[in-house]
Amino acid sequence: MKAFPSKSLGLILSGGGVRGMAHIGVIRALNEYDISANVVSGSSVGALVGALYANGNSVTEMLSFFKETPLFKYNFLTIVKPGFIDTDRYFDVFRVYFPEDSFEKLKRKLHVVATNLQNGELAYFSEGELIGPLLASAALPPVFSPVELNGQLYADGGIMNNFPSEPVEGKVDFLLGSNVSVVSHLEKNALKNSLQLTGRVTGLMIYAINRKKLESCDLLLEFKGLEHIGVLDRKGIEKAYAIGYDQARASLDTLLSQKS
Repeated sequence: MKAFPSKSLGLILSGGGVRGMAHIGVIRALNEYDISANVVSGSSVGALVGALYANGNSVTEMLSFFKETPLFKYNFLTIVKPGFIDTDRYFDVFRVYFPEDSFEKLKRKLHVVATNLQNGELAYFSEGELIGPLLASAALPPVFSPVELNGQLYADGGIMNNFPSEPVEGKVDFLLGSNVSVVSHLEKNALKNSLQLTGRVTGLMIYAINRKKLESCDLLLEFKGLEHIGVLDRKGIEKAYAIGYDQARASLDTLLSQKS
């Protein structure tokens, strides 16, 4: 592990639903050490947190965004699109935070990944309109409907790339990864039903696919305890945030003490 450089830092933020509030805790810890990322790459909730960070929003504003944005709202339900909730209905909510709707207007370089459902390929977005790609990257099937961009349907970036380090690798001096799609030991009684089993299997698949990229980070932050927070459990926002902050602070303390 090499110490933080004086030049450039790349921050990679994984997908993981409400568990992604740990990313905000990481950003708080970085701020307290006066460490700033030059470029950010994110998938799903990591794309949303990354966009807020790149936009210059404070930690308090980031938390407010997720607390105040409704996950389930009656008039957002749809029967005419694939998915229970019409993702396009969130456009106006996002415009409050990103009124200029432009990657170029952000204060840091941002890369967002989404999955093209029609041709089965990844797409990276880093210029032009911002809100559409953000909504697409976080549109988790089958809860949220796909987002149409340039005549193609896009959904959650985590389907094919939950840890999008590719746009940043080789372009910065130090790569810091925050992975909230954790895989820890589960007791046998934690797999009581089909939903829990499906969640566990999906988590194992995502982790296996991204393991090499995770290991390539100069500093990788992963967080014990997050697996017990549901992906869509809004009650876990503060807990996930605290877990992220505490562990990031401890890791940075250790790393920077080695440097000195």
